[in-house]
Amino acid sequence: MDRNELARRIFETSHLVGNFKLRSGQVSNEYFDKYLFESDPKLLMEIGAQLSKLIPEGTEALAGLEMGGIPIATALSMQTNLPAVFVRKKAKEYGTCKLAEGVDIANKKVCIVEDVVTTGGQIILSANDLRQLGAKIEYVLCVIERDEKSRNNLNKESLELLSLFTMEELKASAVV
Repeated sequence: MDRNELARRIFETSHLVGNFKLRSGQVSNEYFDKYLFESDPKLLMEIGAQLSKLIPEGTEALAGLEMGGIPIATALSMQTNLPAVFVRKKAKEYGTCKLAEGVDIANKKVCIVEDVVTTGGQIILSANDLRQLGAKIEYVLCVIERDEKSRNNLNKESLELLSLFTMEELKASAVV
């Protein structure tokens, strides 16, 4: 599947119209239900194949953010053989009490993986948490960059956003 076809398929599968409150608190009349494309094995496999081309050289581990980044990180891990770690919004309060489940990330170059990025707020929080655990983080991969403001917000935290698609690209794919 080429990139344009993938964009069209993601749009057709995930685009909803209505009144939606986003994690950022913003209100939107459209929403991309990421779980609709993440739960489709053919789409997820193709997203992993195309997103894997954007993984920065030297990456030693992929950090999928709860909850939507986890299936994307898993698909990327399967495509690239890079180990994955699954990052909670807060450390669990039982068992191992870990914030990041999976491989040890101390002193490793870790690339954060997310599905949809609007402001980058949760990414910044998680990046800071992972850095406290010793991870070296410079890059964030995402499937959909919803708002270009996220790129500026992440840059202020020394994080570079690498997106498979912008919102404009997805919308344009539906018109074709």
